[in-house]
Amino acid sequence: MTNYQFTVVIEPDEEGFHAYAPSLPGCHTFGGTVEEARANILEAIELHAEEILKDGEAIPVEAESLFITRLSVPIAG
Repeated sequence: MTNYQFTVVIEPDEEGFHAYAPSLPGCHTFGGTVEEARANILEAIELHAEEILKDGEAIPVEAESLFITRLSVPIAG
């Protein structure tokens, strides 16, 4: 068994939290709390990776961690 590391984004939405893995297109889920979204995305990644392997493809490996930051941008208007 090989351990893979994936960057995961968890963000609030209208009904709770949306979680997705940017390096695995189509791999996303939702949860009522951050903890639930985190647990759900772990399961979604496992299932997504299993399907990738089943299709005979390689699981994407991130070269390095994604950097996420918040910027303050002045906008005239």
